[in-house]
Amino acid sequence: MAQFYIGCAVWAYKEWLGGLFPPGSKSADFLRLYSHRLTTVEGNTTFYATPKPEVVQRWLAETPADFRFCLKLPREVSHAGPLAARLVETSAFLDRMAGLGQRLGPFFLQLPPGYSPAQQADLARWLAAWPTDYRLAVEVRHPAWYAPTHEQPLMELLARHNMGRVLMDVRPLKQETTPEFAEYLNAALDKKPDVPLHPVRSSDIVLLRYIGHPDPVRNHDLLDEWANRIVPWLAEGVAVYAFMHCPDERQSPGLCRELYRRLQARASLPPLPWDEADGGVVKQASMF
Repeated sequence: MAQFYIGCAVWAYKEWLGGLFPPGSKSADFLRLYSHRLTTVEGNTTFYATPKPEVVQRWLAETPADFRFCLKLPREVSHAGPLAARLVETSAFLDRMAGLGQRLGPFFLQLPPGYSPAQQADLARWLAAWPTDYRLAVEVRHPAWYAPTHEQPLMELLARHNMGRVLMDVRPLKQETTPEFAEYLNAALDKKPDVPLHPVRSSDIVLLRYIGHPDPVRNHDLLDEWANRIVPWLAEGVAVYAFMHCPDERQSPGLCRELYRRLQARASLPPLPWDEADGGVVKQASMF
């Protein structure tokens, strides 16, 4: 069966009430509701703070067995100097998150913009120490990594350790737009890395971060493009984790649904849990 997971950057967003979440939902229920509608989440919260053991156990208890957390390595690992000097911190983080068990998807290492190919030896030492019990994908932001002379050695390094490459698609932010969306796009461009899209893979996992346009229509062609690219990967046995972002966060769940529907039209995928919760199993049960 194809392994495709789709979700957003966060699971708790109050303005999803009436859309992703039923009207009147309480914030304490957001993770449970989210995990019964989408199938993965990009765990940005762990970049800023490692959760306490009791929080990890609550995340486990509130999510179904087929849900996946893709957790970002803490900034004390990725943004505090040489990676190889942070092996103790890396191990402590993994030990803490191990409580999620099978709900752990690939972790991802987001390297800072200043981390260049000149530091590849440091990256190689850190990757060599990564425990094989856990999957990992790496996101690079320094522009030099995207030059052929540096990208090929990076891909070879990741492939050697069976690690994935995080793909960042910021093309929607660069589209011409109307004044009503310009503020959203300008703010997003200041925060997101201006990196080219190189849709390459180094292992049997791919993490996609799609930064959508706040006008849903302007994403349609690019979502079709991604669906056409993802279907062959799934057929090859690649596990794909797609995270839909948007400068107007209210639009992110809708982008998830739009990409999923395109994939369903091209490949054999089960219903999106959100569709069943809103229009299938859950609602049918309420009629009797």
